[in-house]
Amino acid sequence: MDLELRQLRALVAVVEAGTFTDAAAALGLSQAAVSRSVAALEAALGARLLHRTTRHVRLTATGTQVLARARAVLDEVTHLRRVVERSRTELRVGYAWAAMGRHTRRIQRTWAGRHPGVPLVFVQHNSLAAGLTDGTADVAVLRRALEDPRFETAAVGLEHRCAAVATDHTLARKRTVRLADLTRYTMAIDDRTGTTSLGLWPAGAGPASVRATRGTDEWLTLIAADQAVGVTSEATAHQNPRPGVAYRRMSDAPPIEVRLAWWRDDPPAHLDDLITLTREAYGPLG
Repeated sequence: MDLELRQLRALVAVVEAGTFTDAAAALGLSQAAVSRSVAALEAALGARLLHRTTRHVRLTATGTQVLARARAVLDEVTHLRRVVERSRTELRVGYAWAAMGRHTRRIQRTWAGRHPGVPLVFVQHNSLAAGLTDGTADVAVLRRALEDPRFETAAVGLEHRCAAVATDHTLARKRTVRLADLTRYTMAIDDRTGTTSLGLWPAGAGPASVRATRGTDEWLTLIAADQAVGVTSEATAHQNPRPGVAYRRMSDAPPIEVRLAWWRDDPPAHLDDLITLTREAYGPLG
């Protein structure tokens, strides 16, 4: 079986773009080249992966399984390249919603004093691993569990939860908000990278309805328009002020544990220093 990475990339691009034409544009190739790559992949595997029509493509049952593995292979290749290119001179910290909240600037300034030749750069990546998987980040700031044996994590701090409501919402008049105060409203929840789930409320006592969102901007836009309310980390409130959105401390919601994560088999240089510095900024965990 003679498989090539360009064939796997072509398959993923076609599925994500929806057409061979759009996939070719995304890859910077001709449509014919993309079509040949996918055809070669099907020939090498001895199976049809895509159903083709004049307007659309869709995966076959086999194609669905191959796509998942193709993405995994490409992720691993990206990681391999990141290992080889370890000579770069900055430490990149990924995050999905907020970096380290009010501690971010202090950590960066202290880091610059201790490691003047290695800038600490924060990069936003709206994925569960906050950029670790595709090599965007060397370390990730996580606020929800990462069940992936490839990664190691360390607890570095705790954060309060805040309610987010429109500035003209009745709850914006309160100094603190309880979980029960939110149950009559639609709750905006990002179940992919957010920190809120219906598990925060007792069984049968959750919000009236849920609005699924993807990412901070969509979440904030819904709340500013008074189409939903939300619950998030205090770090989000600090790093994402938005006209029309008021953040209020939650008085009865459990705190959020903040963790740093990295590739288990490839910890970045100065990792211990970053963990120590972050713990110093957050203070005791207990």
